[in-house]
Amino acid sequence: MKKIKYCRRNLKNGSEPIYKAMKNRYPDIKQKKSDCLGDCKTCKLECFVVIKSKTVSAPSAEKLYKRLKKMIG
Repeated sequence: MKKIKYCRRNLKNGSEPIYKAMKNRYPDIKQKKSDCLGDCKTCKLECFVVIKSKTVSAPSAEKLYKRLKKMIG
């Protein structure tokens, strides 16, 4: 995993803590904020990020953070 992309709107909807936690815990992984990632249905309902063109989502920021940690290993 080299880069995690975040939707700015989703950051406002609850995924901001994930961005900050990932930046602190994994400083070697690039993180990019984009205005829109084009996954509006997911954005309205859940916290999500995009990794290698694949959407990774969870119903809460905490669950998404756990899922990302598990993916990193």
